[in-house]
Amino acid sequence: MVTVTACDSGREAVERPAPVRGDDQQADQGPERQAAEKAALDAYSGYLAASRTASRRSDPRAPELSRFLADPLLTRVRLSIREAKEHGAMRTGTLKSDPTVIDVSLDSNPATVEIQDCLDATGYRLVYAKDQRVVPGSGGGRHLATATATRYPDGRWLINSGAAHQDQPC
Repeated sequence: MVTVTACDSGREAVERPAPVRGDDQQADQGPERQAAEKAALDAYSGYLAASRTASRRSDPRAPELSRFLADPLLTRVRLSIREAKEHGAMRTGTLKSDPTVIDVSLDSNPATVEIQDCLDATGYRLVYAKDQRVVPGSGGGRHLATATATRYPDGRWLINSGAAHQDQPC
């Protein structure tokens, strides 16, 4: 079972080093790039919060999911929550996140922002709803996660793909 709701893509992870930013690089960023980074990180944070809330309530149709997610990730998250619910399980606890923007592509169509995160799921568990027992084999740890935020025609930045790289601790 995946530690973070619907981040597992089944694809092999591509390891990309996070960029090191000096003060001069920060100054070189245009306002559009800075706004894109902020909007993407806000969408990512919203995605994690909405996913935790929907998972805790076992509600795959929670409206907050579509505020931050788009397909194909939206469907994967909903499916993961529904499968847990069908097995009498739900997620509980705390998921810690420390995301970093690793790439901004404003010239692509659509514009995208790549995010890398070190997710700490040691306190985030899949438990049986009936008695709060931890589902065997669902223990969490610290691992790399990646996500893509895409700017949609209406101007919103939504997370539409993501992967948990549980074989890559952080």
